[in-house]
Amino acid sequence: MSSLNKGVAKVEVALKWDPGTGGAVHDLDIIAAVYGAEAPHGEPAYLVHFDSRSPDGTITLNRDSRTGQGLGIDESMTLELNRLAPSYARVVVGVAIQQGSGRVTFGDVANTGVIVKEGYDELFRDDFGAVRDATSATVVEFTRQGPSTWTYKSAVRGFDSDPDSFTQLMGAPR
Repeated sequence: MSSLNKGVAKVEVALKWDPGTGGAVHDLDIIAAVYGAEAPHGEPAYLVHFDSRSPDGTITLNRDSRTGQGLGIDESMTLELNRLAPSYARVVVGVAIQQGSGRVTFGDVANTGVIVKEGYDELFRDDFGAVRDATSATVVEFTRQGPSTWTYKSAVRGFDSDPDSFTQLMGAPR
């Protein structure tokens, strides 16, 4: 029997925040962790972030801001889930705050927000209010539900970790 659920195919995760005041610079980064079908909660098969690309070009960081300056969206990432190889079963997307100039939490950063959308359809929006004391947070999880169907669920969960440690924690089961 085939499913009538089309799922999601190509999504964008967009992140915004306001620049710090008084000389403080806040650098938030979108990170995608891709997991294999054999270990969907284990070690990520690969990561996509400001300094690392998807090996097959299916996940692209389109915009990277180090300050939050500008109007509207400061960072955005496109995930072409419909093009991911069948060996991948799960993708978790999160946001980490760089901690180079002291501990900074989501509550310290003004007007944070993340939007997940497919085309013009908004799938999910959050302002990190529930994780205001965290330094990093998962945002959304995509799971393969068949050969060509991907589903999503909001997965806002805060962590008190630097960006490197966060990449090892973000895919752990809830």
